[in-house]
Amino acid sequence: MIGKQVATLSPNPGDSTQAVRQELPDVTSASTEETLARVLADVMHLEHVPVDSRFFDDLGADSLVMAHFCAKVRKRADLPSVSMKDVYAHPTIGSLSLALTTEASPAPVEPSPPARSRPAPVPAPPAPTGRARYVLCGTLQLLTFVVYSCLIAFAGVRGYEWISAGSGVLDVYLRSVVFGAAVFLGLAGLPIVVKWVLVGRSKPRQIRIWSLAYFRFWVVKTLVRANPLVLFVGSPLYTLYLKALGAHIGAGVAVFSRHVPVCTDLLTVGDSTVIRKDSFLTCYRAHGDVIETGTVTLGKDAVVAEASVLDIGTSLGDGSRLAHASALHSGQSVPAGEHWHGSPAERAGSEYPVVEPAPCGPVRRSVHSVMQLLSALLVYLPLAVGGIGILLAEAPQLDAVLEPGPTVLTTWEFYRDGLMASFAIVFVVVPLGFLLLATVPRLLSRAITPDRVYPLYGFHYGVHRAITLLTNRRFLTRLFGDSSAVVPYLRLLGYDLSRVEQTGSNFGTEVKHETPFLSTVGTGTMVADGLSINNAEFSSTSFRVSRTAIGPQNFLGNRIAYPARGRTGANCLLATKVMVPVDGRIREGVGLLGSPSFEIPRSVRRDSSFDRMKKGEELSNGLAGKNRHNGATMGLYLLVRWIYVFVFTLIVSGSAELYTSVGAAAIALGNVLVVLVGAVFFVLVERAVTAHHPPGPLFCSIYDPRFWQRERYWKVPSETYLQALNGTPFKTLVWRLLGVRIGRRVFDDGCALTERRMVTIGDGSTLNTGSVVQCHSQEDGAFKSDRSTIGAGCTLGVGAFVHYGVTVDDGSVLAADSFLMKGETVPPHALWGGNPARQIDRAAPGTRS
Repeated sequence: MIGKQVATLSPNPGDSTQAVRQELPDVTSASTEETLARVLADVMHLEHVPVDSRFFDDLGADSLVMAHFCAKVRKRADLPSVSMKDVYAHPTIGSLSLALTTEASPAPVEPSPPARSRPAPVPAPPAPTGRARYVLCGTLQLLTFVVYSCLIAFAGVRGYEWISAGSGVLDVYLRSVVFGAAVFLGLAGLPIVVKWVLVGRSKPRQIRIWSLAYFRFWVVKTLVRANPLVLFVGSPLYTLYLKALGAHIGAGVAVFSRHVPVCTDLLTVGDSTVIRKDSFLTCYRAHGDVIETGTVTLGKDAVVAEASVLDIGTSLGDGSRLAHASALHSGQSVPAGEHWHGSPAERAGSEYPVVEPAPCGPVRRSVHSVMQLLSALLVYLPLAVGGIGILLAEAPQLDAVLEPGPTVLTTWEFYRDGLMASFAIVFVVVPLGFLLLATVPRLLSRAITPDRVYPLYGFHYGVHRAITLLTNRRFLTRLFGDSSAVVPYLRLLGYDLSRVEQTGSNFGTEVKHETPFLSTVGTGTMVADGLSINNAEFSSTSFRVSRTAIGPQNFLGNRIAYPARGRTGANCLLATKVMVPVDGRIREGVGLLGSPSFEIPRSVRRDSSFDRMKKGEELSNGLAGKNRHNGATMGLYLLVRWIYVFVFTLIVSGSAELYTSVGAAAIALGNVLVVLVGAVFFVLVERAVTAHHPPGPLFCSIYDPRFWQRERYWKVPSETYLQALNGTPFKTLVWRLLGVRIGRRVFDDGCALTERRMVTIGDGSTLNTGSVVQCHSQEDGAFKSDRSTIGAGCTLGVGAFVHYGVTVDDGSVLAADSFLMKGETVPPHALWGGNPARQIDRAAPGTRS
């Protein structure tokens, strides 16, 4: 039945991402069929492949095998190009041959799609930057960080001295309010001033990476994203901040994405438009040796849904909709009133559902903004500033700060007190947090009625935001994820997990939601990392929370945004980065791949190799061993964090102690050491974890000890510190220390590498923000991993995802939000894009040059 459902699918003739097929005048269906059969037989090491045998059901192939088949076909001049989407749509040699030869036929010729529906080709990059500029840029970036740390230190010291001179609790509080407000205004205003001084008004242009112009761009980007006003995302204060940076934003706009636009002068957003969470509208991209800036234009009453990417040179017309997990490639434009989905986006067959509007005028927005500011200035900042001051004044190891004398850095008491303080932070504060998570959000949830539309910026919106912030704790999710303990933890938060079939890997280390009390996951379902349950829908004036139910016996891959109206039921496989459908029939017993999604087999023969370990005594023994190993991993996770907090405490305390003799420079030195020592510490932790068990190619059950070691590798080290190094030469240095085979002058603007030692990246490659190279995959109880290679001079676009066993040859480009499937081979100097990715013609007619 599954095979019949897949066989009825056919590629969308209006799909803008289909490569332009070669015209093969003398190709017949019979000759193509015979040649394709020989290629597949060679790949699968078979003597003969029947033309009517289904790839997955009859021959036992899987997506990795078929990716190798596609790569071999593309290398042959006598065959039309074939993609994985073609393979899934036509799952026999006979049907695939017929489809390819029909499409390759020169008549009739389909007219080229209009420019607005096709991704623009990427211009060839200029000559690479020399080593001198590379070193100079890195030096300037380092000096900027040191100078900024000194400014923060000197301001903090003067403020602490002034607050400490206060008499009485009220005076100290008032001084804390004044100083906290000054710090807030300074940190909020500095990026705006620096932006206008160093860059001025942004225009579409190219900035050579590692040049002085790039250095100015990097300073502005770093400060803009570090602004405390980013914490007010979703608030009118956030849109006011974007306006101050030069963005053209209309009335009633709501922006919920934390990915801050950088070239804000090039961003235009019409009245009453909403941009939902996890969306990218940066107004720049890196390619080759340059930063390309460009416009992003959104009309009035438009919707950009969750986890979407808008490349430069894109636009949405008035009243248009871009669905979740979708992307607009450069040059694409959605006409007014139309609903588009997919990556790259195409016209959807039905309307994208949006929440009804509610009364939310300027008065409500103003009152909400004022209350947010007052809460920050009168409560949170004074508590932080005053509390730190009290701790510094009362800590026994800092007596030398108030009474100069012999240094305490050599005394046992100094280290003892630091050890006790760090122990309390990790092993006392965290358990107390459980009491908070188990009580406060449950009480708050009683104020929210499911499926009821509420206006933004009122009491109910404040309650909803509090629930979201309190119950999404990355530290705890990472601690319990990839273990049996994640099930009781999520139940504590409020998840409805039905009758759990414990596997020890029910959920990964990254799971988030808007409200856990309306999140349901069915029996027997397993979830990999990066699940975002979007059970709240937003317009520019209103929101609504609804129950989001993921069916039983499902498997969810990585980086999935699951909407409240998802139309999937029982026994589904949702592939990595899939766009979950929100219309049509409920899908059951199938797999879904791509954006927009299409059906594939639920499972293949290779993934059933370990089914024997899913039941009986083998399951009991395997699960018991996994639980013991995961328990030890969780202990190591806490131990490493305790040591890190201990080191952090010593640095801060030692800086304060040295302040009496060195002055504010000691505090500045402490700020620098916190970053430097933190990076070195976690590099050493990762090398220690992988010393005896380095990650490598693997195909095994989740109950294999080799897989448990891989889970330890994902959990115990940290990658958070790497974010501070984005866009600098120092990130390449750290990648090399972590085992990445990385070339010279690689530009990394925010890429994530899940298995560092299994990745090879060539000289001069460009990795954009939000891109991922993941060298593994888990499907149900089977785990697979292999090495991936990115050649020299390659570019991974914003939000692009590269799977395992992949080779991207020199000079190739993967477009924004693309998903390059496992086993794919991208030829040299090719442009690939889409989800799943396939070749795009660089010189397609009607595209912007």
